[in-house]
Amino acid sequence: MAPYAPRGVHGRTVETLARRVLHGQLPEGATLDLPALRRELGISLTVLRESLKVLAAKGMVDARQKRGTFVRPRADWNLLDADVLRWQCTAGPGAPAALLRDLAEVRAVVGPAVARLAAERRTDADLTALETALTEMAGTTGTAVGPARSAGAGAAFHRALLAATRNELLERMGPVVVPGPVGAPHPADPVPGHRAVLDAVRAGDRDAAERAMRALLGAR
Repeated sequence: MAPYAPRGVHGRTVETLARRVLHGQLPEGATLDLPALRRELGISLTVLRESLKVLAAKGMVDARQKRGTFVRPRADWNLLDADVLRWQCTAGPGAPAALLRDLAEVRAVVGPAVARLAAERRTDADLTALETALTEMAGTTGTAVGPARSAGAGAAFHRALLAATRNELLERMGPVVVPGPVGAPHPADPVPGHRAVLDAVRAGDRDAAERAMRALLGAR
């Protein structure tokens, strides 16, 4: 699912409700008092219902006859969703650290395999996309536009690497595998590590690509 764009009253309502669920202010199994929420937030019932549909699509809430709208168990939530990952960063003092640990472990498992497959299956178009992202990264590292654009270029590099695997399911793991706002920062100069991955992928050397990705992830 594409990340939700938090715009306007609808967007603010989605963000508010999501964070309350993740903070535990609306605990698992709790039935939501829709009239009370509507009055508290100063919104229409239509806005509230449409906002809850966004959370329902992410597995966080559901509605049943006679029970009403309720918070689903955490085991049902789509924890790989980009918005759910982002919302967890504000879900309490320990949440970001735990989330970063979990993300780092998933990337350590998946990342090297992605690089290996990319080295085997990449096309010229994939190499161009990787080179473009790396050029952007090199042009922003250590400059005034710095971290944000460099991180964006890094995300573009990893998305291109995922695309190069020709594996649709791996591509869907982008929110978890691709470094983003909830990820650990790049090292001071991220270019050499990414260049090593690209060189190995370009050469079609699967073992070297896997080693380069392990080294890159270890540098974070």
